Amino acid sequence: MAQLSAPDALFLAFQTAVAGRYSIDRELGRGGMGVVYLAREVHLDRHVAIKVLPTALAATPALRERFLREAQLAAKLSHPHIIPIHAVDVTGEFAYYVMTYVDGETLSQRVQSRGPLSARDAARILREVAWALGHAHAQGLVHRDVKPDNILIERESGRALVGDFGIAAASGEHGTTAQSGTPEFMSPEQALGRDVDARSDLYALGVTAYFALSGRLPFTGDSATDVLAKQATASAAPLSSLGLVVPRALAQLVEQCLAKDPADRPPRADALAEQLSVSIEQRRELPAVLRAFVKRDGRMDGGGTLLALIAGLVAAVGISALAGPAVGVVTLIGLVALMAPVFGVLAAKQLLDHGFAQADLVPAFRTERANAREERSTQHRPLRAVAERILGACTRVAASTTAVLTPFALAGTVIPRVADVGPVVITGGVASTALTLAWLGVMQRQRDVDVEFWSAAWSGRFGTFAFSVAQRLRGAKTVQPAMTHRATELSLGMATEQLFESLPAPSRAALRELPNVLHTLQRDAQRLRARYEQLQDALASADSRTDADAWQSVQDDRDMVQARLRDAVAAMETLRLGLLRLHAGATSIESLTTHLDLAADVSADVQRLVAAQQEVDDALAYPHQIALSPT
Repeated sequence: MAQLSAPDALFLAFQTAVAGRYSIDRELGRGGMGVVYLAREVHLDRHVAIKVLPTALAATPALRERFLREAQLAAKLSHPHIIPIHAVDVTGEFAYYVMTYVDGETLSQRVQSRGPLSARDAARILREVAWALGHAHAQGLVHRDVKPDNILIERESGRALVGDFGIAAASGEHGTTAQSGTPEFMSPEQALGRDVDARSDLYALGVTAYFALSGRLPFTGDSATDVLAKQATASAAPLSSLGLVVPRALAQLVEQCLAKDPADRPPRADALAEQLSVSIEQRRELPAVLRAFVKRDGRMDGGGTLLALIAGLVAAVGISALAGPAVGVVTLIGLVALMAPVFGVLAAKQLLDHGFAQADLVPAFRTERANAREERSTQHRPLRAVAERILGACTRVAASTTAVLTPFALAGTVIPRVADVGPVVITGGVASTALTLAWLGVMQRQRDVDVEFWSAAWSGRFGTFAFSVAQRLRGAKTVQPAMTHRATELSLGMATEQLFESLPAPSRAALRELPNVLHTLQRDAQRLRARYEQLQDALASADSRTDADAWQSVQDDRDMVQARLRDAVAAMETLRLGLLRLHAGATSIESLTTHLDLAADVSADVQRLVAAQQEVDDALAYPHQIALSPT
């Protein structure tokens, strides 16, 4: 059995002073400005945390008054992510304040025990802290000691709460307290003893974010003086240089918060929270089947393709020996030409068997491109660039030679002198194909060439053909659609189209315009969603010095696009409900035709908005060149 440690003199003296009001349980932590105890409030029979100013400091009237005044200022704050202060009091020689006890752990403890946070968890916690700081700043209070030890994570809910406003000061106050705080988290202006404002808290939040994402501090030293000197003069190493896969938008926000000049940081805590919200919304997970398809199964660069090429080469050589080189070349070309459609149909059938459709591949490939960009941004491999150039040159030589010799191989049946060219062409064709695949593989490591190609192929005629044939091969067999990952317009469109196809032929003929209206609305909704995401990305990537009017203009555009997206989806929903009622005999085709006309009007309004937004894009330069067409 573990032996309990003896309480110190401060514990005994303070418990004696507050006996009957609070029952002290144990010490939770201590710092330069006080000791925090877990206690039970006797009257209300609840756990509380009490921060006590050490008696040595409380003996100084100026320090005691400042402690009490700042606690009283913090007690005025009421926010879901700020630990509430219930009482501020003096009992005998003790000055203290009582706050809600949060059952959980500090952010520092979380990182130390479990390692760095995921990008999504870090962004969520930082957003909640930014909300809390924004509320305090709006009340004229600057925290001045934002750090992981002062951020509590509630055990049950995972909610982040900011505490310890013990050295906070009202905005605009000046005095000797400017350098109070923790050196590793001080802003440059705070380290230099200059006046601080709300942007100093954002710098400290940037250091906290750096620690949460990497498990290390941007600036350390042998002494507090060394650390303060680095805070004032040195630049933090980018998160990407640490080998971490951090979303670009989130890494940019951390870098903005760590700017040495306060003017280069986000202008307000609530603006930072808005940008963190964007980075959270942009992170989406794909189902395993789709993830495997866009990464591997939907591309002809695997082992199966290589085996098929070898088998084709063997077959062509055998046929060449039996029927002549020309027939062998034609056989090889035919087999290679058949590989793509056969592969496409088999891959499409596999997706259909899992409940996915061609429409799912556009957002899936878009997500894969975004993830790949983030991962490659952390890598710098010069040898890959050299390999890409060498393979590219070899591929061009092999392909050019094969192309030049192919006519001679075909003429080998009538010109005996060039009959031996056929095997050379076959070998060159296989070599060219193999080199091309290797070249594309290396290029894929450098940029999105492969995923761009297959994205275009699967969303274009190749994909339409493959899914059409695969659907015929499957026949009437049905599988429950995997719809949880889909954008709403895709799910609605597929469900509505299935309802339409299940109508009797006369009803389909009477509603023959419905598929066109439905597809138009779905396309419009996809364009609006892409536009909304681009505006969100612009808000997340905007520089902190962006003009406030320009920022508001982008926000207004985003809200308008979101409203039109709701209109388009609502029109699609009306069509689906109309078809459901028609199947149930609760409505007529004439009534559904009226809904069709209204849906067409909504589509026309969306088209006008799209055209107007294109004109705006031509006239204004939003961050990252926002485009209307979905990518």
